[in-house]
Amino acid sequence: MTVTVQATTFILPVVNLAPFLADPTSEEALAECEKAATALKTHSALAIHDPRVNQSHNDTFLNVMEDYFAQDEEAKLRDVRPEVGYQVGATPENTERPRCARDEGCEEIVKTMAEENKPLPYDGTDPKWRFFWRIGDQPPETQFNALNADPVVPAAFPTWSKTMNTWGTLMHTSVETLTEMLAIGLGLPRETFVEFGRYGPHLLAPTGSDLEKYGKVGTVLAGFHTDLNLLTIHGPSRFPGLHIWTPTYQKLLAKLPPQTLLVQAGKQLEILTGGVIRAGFHEVCVVEDTIAAMTRQKEKNRPLWRISSTLFYHVASDRVLRPLGGLGGQEGREKYPEILAGRQVQAELGFISLMDQ
Repeated sequence: MTVTVQATTFILPVVNLAPFLADPTSEEALAECEKAATALKTHSALAIHDPRVNQSHNDTFLNVMEDYFAQDEEAKLRDVRPEVGYQVGATPENTERPRCARDEGCEEIVKTMAEENKPLPYDGTDPKWRFFWRIGDQPPETQFNALNADPVVPAAFPTWSKTMNTWGTLMHTSVETLTEMLAIGLGLPRETFVEFGRYGPHLLAPTGSDLEKYGKVGTVLAGFHTDLNLLTIHGPSRFPGLHIWTPTYQKLLAKLPPQTLLVQAGKQLEILTGGVIRAGFHEVCVVEDTIAAMTRQKEKNRPLWRISSTLFYHVASDRVLRPLGGLGGQEGREKYPEILAGRQVQAELGFISLMDQ
């Protein structure tokens, strides 16, 4: 079987948050709300422009994370917390497994794909590091303490907390504004998803992939999977390589327009919308464009680590997930039986080898 390494480049549709921030009741703002809902239904992903976020914020964060992951392994291993399912601190490379490698339903989906849309092999562990940092308010009480653990601060980075909180808060604020717009676009009350996200275990979750070791075209850095949370938001990476799949399983190389952020739909959003919006499959791999970016990074004398400036926006652990407002109809109610968000997260973490189930 021949699998296409670099898929067709796709420039994501852009939703502008500025009109909504200025006047959420304006015609222009409501049109952007409709655009957000349509884009996520059609592509499971979109780009947003938020005037509160600029490229320098992303650059500062990427620089710190490159320096962190470029440390020796011993230093990073001091930040690992397997006892809480790696939900704070560092996760070593080759720990996470792509969910689809253990999911028969996912395997069946891949079998139906045209050859040019199939993912690269995803049966091994992901050769990427990750760092989890909690963003937002802790719940006053919860039955899911491991999903709401205290943060880890690396010893060699005295400004770590400020760096993480600055970028994480920007991402949290941006994606939460989008949830308001999305709710309106879906015909739900504006605060619907904000209420579900209140006290959620939101995680700033940058990944680091060592391109000195793994920088060969075709290397899979994060195998084919969907995200388990509500929405995932990233700033632009310095190294292309993110493939996304539409709900009709067309494989595309995602490209962000300038001054935008990438947002992807996760499993919690799929459940709450009764499948009207589908969690977006994606993979990260080394493509031809990654190699060109490596040359540019070398010229700047910066570490060859591919960083994703990712934040996972979650439903609060003690909230019940079920289709909302008639979304998805009877079929949606049957396909997505109600479940506590914390139980759903624990089950998904078991699939990807971060938590025993």
